[in-house]
Amino acid sequence: MAKTYTVIATDLRGYGDSSKPEDVPDHSNYSKRVMALDQVEVMKSFGFDRFAVVGQDRGGRVAHRMALDHPERVAKVAVLDIVPTYYLYTHVTAAFINAYFHWFQNVRPAPVPEDAIKAQYANRNTANMNEVQREVFRIQSDPANIHGMCEDYRAAASIDLDHDKVDLDKKVTAPLLALWADPGAMARLYDVLAIWKERGTNVSGKGMPGGHNMQEGAPAQVLAELQAFLKA
Repeated sequence: MAKTYTVIATDLRGYGDSSKPEDVPDHSNYSKRVMALDQVEVMKSFGFDRFAVVGQDRGGRVAHRMALDHPERVAKVAVLDIVPTYYLYTHVTAAFINAYFHWFQNVRPAPVPEDAIKAQYANRNTANMNEVQREVFRIQSDPANIHGMCEDYRAAASIDLDHDKVDLDKKVTAPLLALWADPGAMARLYDVLAIWKERGTNVSGKGMPGGHNMQEGAPAQVLAELQAFLKA
């Protein structure tokens, strides 16, 4: 992608080595609205007032909010392996709970989910990990990162739903590409394209190989779809 475009890849607040603001009772410091503004300000700092956005998983949810809150900034938006958060939490089924149980575990009051996640990393042997795996382990086992991630999920189940409900009549006007893992939980549980067509005015998409992290599992195919979408 970087051979054709300027690529700016950020960690969301609370993740990676990005800042981890103090959480507040309504979880607003980790709402998708403030995360979207983070991204707009990062792009402005690099001299980009209008740009395309590609987001996978949590990044896709931030991209959706960015396209709603900052339509003058977002030229195109691609979301990978998600349907809108509001749809998920207003269509809860046993199949959804079983496929995405962490959506319900991670929203519990601190430190219940944080302690459970920390326990998964305790005493793990990193000797046989490669450089990339060790870096992922460093980030994912960091207590501050774990708490920031849980705050992201808590925001998704609370203040984000409030923001989304207000904007149910507002649609994404930028061209929107939805790619989802097929086979995968999204493909099995939802008509992904139909759901996104309810949220945008110019929506296209398809199922993809490579699993949930398709950009890693099928990079050539994902790159081809994104390049075709971005240059159209």
